[in-house]
Amino acid sequence: MQLPAEFITKYQALLGDQAAAFLAAFDEPVEKGFRVNPNKPVTSAMQAKMTDPIAYSKIGYYGKVNGNALEHLAGAVYSQEPSAMTVGEVARPELNERVLDLCAAPGGKTTHLLSYLKQTGLLVTNEINPKRVTALGDNVERYGARNAVITNETPAHLAKAFPHFFDRILVDAPCSGEGMFRKDPDAMQYWNVDYPAECAARQREILTETVKMMRPGGHLIYSTCTFAPEEDEQMIAWLLKTYPDFELEPIEKVAGMVDAKPEWADGNPELKKAARLFPHLMRGEGHFIAKLVYRGADKVKDLRTVRDSLKPSERQLWTQAQQQLNVPELPNLALQVHGDQLYGVPEMMPVTRRLKVFRPGIQLGTFKKKRFEPSYALALASDDLALPKVAITSAQWQKYVHGETFDLDQAGQNGFTVLTCAGLPVGFGKVVKRTVKNFFPKGLRFLATDDNTSL
Repeated sequence: MQLPAEFITKYQALLGDQAAAFLAAFDEPVEKGFRVNPNKPVTSAMQAKMTDPIAYSKIGYYGKVNGNALEHLAGAVYSQEPSAMTVGEVARPELNERVLDLCAAPGGKTTHLLSYLKQTGLLVTNEINPKRVTALGDNVERYGARNAVITNETPAHLAKAFPHFFDRILVDAPCSGEGMFRKDPDAMQYWNVDYPAECAARQREILTETVKMMRPGGHLIYSTCTFAPEEDEQMIAWLLKTYPDFELEPIEKVAGMVDAKPEWADGNPELKKAARLFPHLMRGEGHFIAKLVYRGADKVKDLRTVRDSLKPSERQLWTQAQQQLNVPELPNLALQVHGDQLYGVPEMMPVTRRLKVFRPGIQLGTFKKKRFEPSYALALASDDLALPKVAITSAQWQKYVHGETFDLDQAGQNGFTVLTCAGLPVGFGKVVKRTVKNFFPKGLRFLATDDNTSL
């Protein structure tokens, strides 16, 4: 790989004797990885792939998965670069926490956090770039989340809406991307010797707003996919000096991770508690991760939280749908109508004004001319719900994702039914005797074959 000359010179000076091995690693093959969703069943195809576990993640494995595979589309697996999984493991939330993923697209860290929240608490997952927030929404939906709100906002606007609110905030900061050069050589086109300093200025702005959203006793996890000390050790040194209420917590170093380097910042030995991931020392790309606890004593206000907003006619249609589909009273969700869409919004969510909300919660369905049509998202979130389900074969699933009507082997219960394949909910169909009318979203349909959908 032809690395920028100034990049080579910089890291020869910083790494000394290790520089040759570090630079040679850029010519090694890229490691692939995937996570399994612990809240979904494990299929036989997944089991066959789960042969090379990642030491620092109970749900991570080395290997490549197909984005068109049943397991991926149903949210049972997520393709993710192995080193990136360390961030979700370090950020691992406790049940019922209020969590913010501030720079979230395309959703790798968000889905990792969802794996451990297990439908409890609240996850606000934010992406400032409107072009990237759609991909984030798709991945949250596939994961079957009922506790996530997706926003498309600046950190400053979020800070006004959520003063000292979150128990845990993940800032996977936009950075110079040096750690991804091997995986994505195009990233080198944006790099120059001054680029890390430019990124560091933006990171300080992001962290300045992040501090305002920290709840006393809460945790801040800061990560980048760059080697640049300006964006890593020097950023944490700046944070500790500027906001002395933060303390670093040690990160366990396994599988080739090493201590961060105080000598690359202000010499503060506390910086060793953060972690560096180098491609010549472990199986993965470059990352930096720091975990901090906030010891501030700020007064925390009780914010007014969301409540139901259904009209009587909408309530009646939803109640009828609940009875027909055997949908229970969904715990910890407020029912809110936006246009003709019904959403289940996490009750922990504060009432917000003037925020750009891409998705206020889980979409439950659509009101249509005195009837209610359940959503694709509800089907994917139905693993632990007793909705009517019917199993279909792999061949029938291929027809389903192509948008075709197909027949069951025997007559089923008439009406909307969750279709499952290999034990995984894949969407709604409307059963009339043996025939299944297709409700797979039109924008997601594709021609599926054994060749292009095997995991």
